[in-house]
Amino acid sequence: MSTLKIGEAGTVQFPMVNHAVEIGWTAVTDKDAQSLRGGVAGGFFRSVLEAKLAEFNSWLTVDMVRSIIERLDALPPNIEGNREMLAWMRGERQWYDEAEKRHRPVTLIDFETTANNAFHVTWEWVSKPPARTKGNRADVMFVVNGLPVCIVEHKNPKDGDAIERAIKQLRRYELETPELLAAPQLFNVTHLLDYWYGVTWNTNRRDMARWKQSREETYRFAVQAFFEPTDFLRTLQHWILYYVQDGETRKSILRQHQRRAIDAITERCLDPVKKRGLIWHTQGSGKTFTLLTAARQILEDKARFDNATVILVVDRTELEGQLRGWVERLLGEMQQKDIAVKRAHTKAELQALLDAGFRGLIIAMIHKFEAIRKDSFTAPNV
Repeated sequence: MSTLKIGEAGTVQFPMVNHAVEIGWTAVTDKDAQSLRGGVAGGFFRSVLEAKLAEFNSWLTVDMVRSIIERLDALPPNIEGNREMLAWMRGERQWYDEAEKRHRPVTLIDFETTANNAFHVTWEWVSKPPARTKGNRADVMFVVNGLPVCIVEHKNPKDGDAIERAIKQLRRYELETPELLAAPQLFNVTHLLDYWYGVTWNTNRRDMARWKQSREETYRFAVQAFFEPTDFLRTLQHWILYYVQDGETRKSILRQHQRRAIDAITERCLDPVKKRGLIWHTQGSGKTFTLLTAARQILEDKARFDNATVILVVDRTELEGQLRGWVERLLGEMQQKDIAVKRAHTKAELQALLDAGFRGLIIAMIHKFEAIRKDSFTAPNV
């Protein structure tokens, strides 16, 4: 019997690809992937992206499709460009329709029907932009509709500091070939024994989380739970956040406990019988992100929640603390989507909003509710 030799490619990289293929991803060899990209300088599977843009947006002409791809290709390879790329992926950007003389939303990913999207996984993704003196290679890349969305670094399981070395490698990509990280939104690290996930840009060990859904889960289970196509699209659509902290744009991904909390909140809001719910938070568990993301999901889905009113009760920390800039930006984005946002600065303002049956988001500090009249707002979807 021959001795099993533990190495990166043999035990980790290709098993991950196989596990992904089992749940619906299509494997593309490194050579074929490079051909689809048009060489090592290319960032997208261009033909796939062109086809999906045309399929999802029948009003786009061939020239318009090409112009949109050129726009995406020209986004700066930094965290702001990465944020803009996610906005395009989420359908939050528009293009001018010459025929109808108006701007129309552009769909790059069909979040409603998972099967309408193209899911590819490839390996040995070499990036060598013309302006760079050297290139870099990502171990595995996951691609949705031609757009790279997740980069995975694999380390030898015999190395004790594998996770730390992978994070350092991602930082090196930011310095040497930031184009490699222009589109991908997620970063995974694995050495077969553990599976960790986080976001691209601003990466540090503290912001990485271990993916774990059961006490006795295997590497295969972890990979397939993370990349299950429908859940993975939900991650792209809802769970990645850009925020401003101390004047700097940063990026985060909601962890599993936050996702479960948000799903529980939205499900309870739709329950015709049960009207209350309690989620227990510990310090540092991310309650601000959880609360605001849940509020946003409820308010953006006006049909499902019947044009609801959400009252967000906060303390001074959320309104005046380090995340104030992010809160302001998030509220601005909601207003751009025709979601009304009001801050009750006084008890009288809060009482007036309730009396008027205001629809949208009301933000008020808890002491503003003192002496508010009982049954001020009796609508069922508050």
